[in-house]
Amino acid sequence: MFRISLLTIVLAASLGGCSTSQERRVANGNFDYVQEQQRGSLQIPEGLATPNRGKDYEIPKLGENAPRELVGERLEVLSPALVLPLVTGSHVEEGQRNASIYFDQVDDSVALDTSVWNSLISYLEEQGIGVEDFNKEEGRLVTDWMLMTEELDSGWFDWTSTERSVGRRFEFILDVKPHGRTAILNVELKDYMETIGEQVRSAADLDAESRRRNEVDVLNKVINHYETQLKIADAKRIRQIRQGMGMELGFNADGDPAFVVEGDYELTWTRLQLVLRKLGFNVKDLDKSNGLLFVSYEGPEDSWWDRLWSSNEGLPMDREDYRLKVAKMGGKTSITLMDDESNPLSADLLTNIYASFSQTMSASNLDI
Repeated sequence: MFRISLLTIVLAASLGGCSTSQERRVANGNFDYVQEQQRGSLQIPEGLATPNRGKDYEIPKLGENAPRELVGERLEVLSPALVLPLVTGSHVEEGQRNASIYFDQVDDSVALDTSVWNSLISYLEEQGIGVEDFNKEEGRLVTDWMLMTEELDSGWFDWTSTERSVGRRFEFILDVKPHGRTAILNVELKDYMETIGEQVRSAADLDAESRRRNEVDVLNKVINHYETQLKIADAKRIRQIRQGMGMELGFNADGDPAFVVEGDYELTWTRLQLVLRKLGFNVKDLDKSNGLLFVSYEGPEDSWWDRLWSSNEGLPMDREDYRLKVAKMGGKTSITLMDDESNPLSADLLTNIYASFSQTMSASNLDI
């Protein structure tokens, strides 16, 4: 009796838990509804009033181009293919049918189109996918064949498996707006070849939803790779900023006294704001494109306990407004301190405050 019950449980689990990939794409249950005939309208006997009829559950009429053959097992029941805007500054247009994503310029260190193309090509190289044609000026890239092979499970009664092989080629179009700070990346399926056993399907056999599903699938993979690259770059950048940077007294390109930092413009710009805050400056405004910071010197914010055990009176400079000009100098960066009328500070004053600036600029693990 026990053996019969155990066998029954195993068979029931096999029947309920095993299904082919195609069976998982359609609704469960029977499809008797396809045999149903349209019923007539409600007949009201003579002399009685027609009851009010709401339209909450009224089925809309099919349009002229509606695919009327998609019923029963021919209708795939799958989650909608959605483009996922994971990258900072990206978004999608609501109701848009093609597989596209909008990118907005967030980091000014690299041109937006260069950043997107570099990420896309990096993803293809990582996946071992060739590039058939690439024209950056035209904003067009066509991939080589992307090949995928998998084993498909048969029904519970068949212990064999069938191999499914899929090859796809895509065309990526990058449309950059005239101002260069917004770009649209669109992907289109160019070729498709699928074999399941002896069955073969080409791009001509795919409906619009299947084409979109393939396009959204590869676009989301590219977006995810792009986001991962940005996270890695941000982590590396933060680590470099926290490590500290060497600095010396020198002159800017115009010959004015200045601090010269051993680091590129992007890292120095961010690091300098941390240094200013640490030394008691308040950054009131800034203009990165022109390398200008508008600050006021307010002195260190020490607690009464710190003042009790130390004599930190701050920098030997007046507590008033100043301006700083940050500029590229080859592989280095110059920092010119000026008064509120853009007159460079004297070499003597820079010499007096150099030690504090240099020590803070080169300190490791500065708070961010």
